[in-house]
Amino acid sequence: MKPAALLRFAGYACVGATGTAAQYAVLSALVFLDLSGAVVASCIGAIAGAIVNYVLNYRFTFKASATHGRSAPRFALVAAAGIVLNGALMNGLTGHLNVSWLPAQIVTTACVLLLTYTASAMWTFRPAASDRLSH
Repeated sequence: MKPAALLRFAGYACVGATGTAAQYAVLSALVFLDLSGAVVASCIGAIAGAIVNYVLNYRFTFKASATHGRSAPRFALVAAAGIVLNGALMNGLTGHLNVSWLPAQIVTTACVLLLTYTASAMWTFRPAASDRLSH
């Protein structure tokens, strides 16, 4: 990985920590208050985290030049894929392998991070071809 890409990934992970904190807060509250099972709570938390992540990644990590009209729908698709992966992994780990919800979420978070970073860098926040040519 090139140094610039490594720095951008580190920034993405740091910004993502804020969204992850939002996800874990929602997940923990729903589970501890016995309002939801871990899989559903994790997915609801992931939605909260995705909203936080969009705003911070658009502005800080990728310093996006693309409009929200272009970036937001792309981000929504990537986030939806991440939420589906999150739910599937949480279901597999907690439902089939009997892993406790917190360790399962930690493993799941790492997997989803890799997917969403790659998609965000290569597609979501990538400037349009006309923007790249004008710079």
